[in-house]
Amino acid sequence: MMTDWAGLPATYGDVLRRAMDSLFRTFENFSEGTFIVDAQARVVWINKRYAARFGFPDPQQAIGRDCEAVIPNSLMREVVNTGKPILLDIMETDREPLVVTRLPLKDDTGATIGAVGFALFDELKALTPLFSQYSRLQQELIATRQSLAQARRARHTFGSFVGTSAASLEVKRQARRAAQLEAPVLLSGETGTGKALLAHAIHGGSARAHRPLVSVNVAALPETLLEAELFGAAPGAYAGTDRKGRVGKFELANGGTLFLGEIGDLPLPLQGALLRVLQDKEFEPPGSNRIAHADVRIIAATSVDLPALVAAGRFRADLFYRLNVLTIHAPALRERPSDIEALAYAMLEDLAAQTRGGAHFELQDDALRLLCAYDWPGNVRELRNTLERAVMLSDSERIDARTLAPFLGAGQGGAFAAVLPKAAGPAHASGAADLADIAAAPALWSDAMAAYEKRFLSDALRANGGRVIDTAKQIGMGRATLYKKIAAHGIEV
Repeated sequence: MMTDWAGLPATYGDVLRRAMDSLFRTFENFSEGTFIVDAQARVVWINKRYAARFGFPDPQQAIGRDCEAVIPNSLMREVVNTGKPILLDIMETDREPLVVTRLPLKDDTGATIGAVGFALFDELKALTPLFSQYSRLQQELIATRQSLAQARRARHTFGSFVGTSAASLEVKRQARRAAQLEAPVLLSGETGTGKALLAHAIHGGSARAHRPLVSVNVAALPETLLEAELFGAAPGAYAGTDRKGRVGKFELANGGTLFLGEIGDLPLPLQGALLRVLQDKEFEPPGSNRIAHADVRIIAATSVDLPALVAAGRFRADLFYRLNVLTIHAPALRERPSDIEALAYAMLEDLAAQTRGGAHFELQDDALRLLCAYDWPGNVRELRNTLERAVMLSDSERIDARTLAPFLGAGQGGAFAAVLPKAAGPAHASGAADLADIAAAPALWSDAMAAYEKRFLSDALRANGGRVIDTAKQIGMGRATLYKKIAAHGIEV
């Protein structure tokens, strides 16, 4: 197919002139009104229907008048004086408002010699879809910001650390003191003793409470991602980094608190970077030449013996001394058995509200003796899991020892037998069989926890008729995570 070049204009200038003329005519034909002013904002042209709208049957009657004398609320003088367009505006008139756009007219030297205005619509409903979309996006943005701010607020207070034992009261005393200071805090204690809860309480009681609380579980991230997670990354610094780069947790926590869980797992190279932030309040994002400043308070937590890691050369001594300013030890649950009853009832109230519509659960005396006799290697977290299983699978609101015994960990059969009822019967026989199974469980802690997790998930799935989505929602686990654990444990659904 041959192109006919004969019909093309002779010069690009002619194309531009024709384009401008066509554009003006298009706007003039389809808009509600068009008018042009000179450098003194006097009307030099107005189309007939626009002139009639403002009381000039003959457009010539408006020529030479100041723009405000023709259109009372006109902003054409502002466009002429500033040389800047007003691309979209709503102009009030004595009838309905108009949606208008105003553009400066310039000569070859760039000087403003006038302006042209178009009244695009005389009914705002023509812009309803645009306004609706803008309003919806604004509401979503506000909601997202509020949700993010809420997620980065402290969710726990000192009252959330339940217990009146001497050990619990001392922990809360130290934590309240730490909240009034700005020094780093090191929380030590076994897994599940409430270190994260204390971090939230300290932040919430501090002068930084109105600023973000950002948490990072160091043990949960591979070393290749941890640096970017903490310090951010410039665009392209790592494979997979998007073109906008990444904002790190230090920048997100600026002005607030950064909680570093399991600090003992921090790789040695990153320990030096963390030390620099603690000492100099600055860091350099990977792949970037800029220095970022961080006004961040550090609360670190560990379930391992940090001095032992220092002695083994796996943790920097200078970083340990920098973190070990205010140290708070969260006691194991077995060290405060007098708190177990209060903890159990606080958890039962919460669990009942979440899963049983506010039912009132009561622990029988033998159940309380059983809870106090157990060693709780998983501490408060294990106690909650045990009670959650009992609430989920119990047909009664009165929980006794036989109900709880099957859900407790391995190696405690003798202690449990001492508090279980002696009466014979199917229920007792079943409980004894469960205890025998528990006593025969693997001796290694990792194997015991894996067996416990499998039983817990199997019971939860059975209670929900095998429905993964309902089970994940009930136990507070992500659906994808639950699918992975089902596959890992070989659980039949």
